[in-house]
Amino acid sequence: MRVLIVHNQLWAHYKSNLFTEIHRNLKVRCPEAEFQVVQIGLYESSRQQMQAEDQLYDYPYTVLFQKSLDEIRFFERLKALFKAFKDFKPTVLNITGYYDWAQVLLMLFAKWKGVKVILSSESSNDDQYRNPIKEKLKSWIVTQAHAYFCFGKTSVDYLLNLGVKRHQIKVRNAAVVDDKRIREVYEHTEKTPSNVPGRFIFVGRFSPEKNLRLLLNAYQNAIQHYQNPWELLLVGDGPERKEIEKIRDNSRLTSIKLTGGVSWLEVPKWLAQADVLILPSYSEPWGLVVNEALVCGLPVIVSEKCGCSADLVEQGKNGYTFNPFDEMELSKLLMYFMNSSREERSAMGAHGQKLVNRFAVEKVASAMVDTFAKLSGRNTT
Repeated sequence: MRVLIVHNQLWAHYKSNLFTEIHRNLKVRCPEAEFQVVQIGLYESSRQQMQAEDQLYDYPYTVLFQKSLDEIRFFERLKALFKAFKDFKPTVLNITGYYDWAQVLLMLFAKWKGVKVILSSESSNDDQYRNPIKEKLKSWIVTQAHAYFCFGKTSVDYLLNLGVKRHQIKVRNAAVVDDKRIREVYEHTEKTPSNVPGRFIFVGRFSPEKNLRLLLNAYQNAIQHYQNPWELLLVGDGPERKEIEKIRDNSRLTSIKLTGGVSWLEVPKWLAQADVLILPSYSEPWGLVVNEALVCGLPVIVSEKCGCSADLVEQGKNGYTFNPFDEMELSKLLMYFMNSSREERSAMGAHGQKLVNRFAVEKVASAMVDTFAKLSGRNTT
């Protein structure tokens, strides 16, 4: 059995952890197997600042281009992928996207050569507008694979809508993070003393789809009812940063704090300073920061348009979902938590940890190895 995974970028801390666990699992259960990850580029330029200096890559991999993914042209990507495929000679190929025509062509070539193909999918019906004509083409492309790995329920539903057979979806909870390391950093971080009763936190890019303007408006409306309101921590950076700072300054919202861009390993340190995570995006295929917050035991307020909401938020039990176009609904949820007790939030956090445990990397990697083996006609130990 020879397993080849094609992935976009070397830097992706959650994928690195997953690939490491797949490699470990294969060595134990299928010691004769050969495993390789082909990373197309080093990183996406928009996320370069989130890379941690001590990022671990403890699995066999090769990087095709020592530069940003955004700088790699289609034909050079296509040529390099086909060469990597022919050099490795896989029996199972796992591609991680059908939006890249270089990977689509590689998938079709692999299938023609008799190689079993697995398609990983993060997309959902609601993460962006769907053009009917493009959806028909996508349906044809997607249904060429033999098996599928999905982030969660929303990506499963989307593949079913595209014509994939339910029995072909072998993994339904592939949205993993480095849960153990995140929890360790969180637990070893002391909370900074503060005069405020609590803190909301947003973590992500300052870009239009993250819906930060609505968050600021909802927050401003909510805190008018309190003499000593919760703070709002905005962790990240992006094209809308100056505008967010301007809104904050013009409104004299001194309780809003901006941290700037941070590496992924610093995120748990900021979560340790907060009480409730907010993800207000009106377009979000998943939202892995919700996984991270749940691992740390935080309740969450998540837009219903985020792919993770169907799997990781149970209304009133570990948090709430809301309509990302309804400012007043979000305001009411902010007020609900500002009125909540520490005991209520602790109970919600404990329930959230149970929910996110289904996405533990060991469980997901084991299920993926089972799929590799079955497609290859092999038994696992």
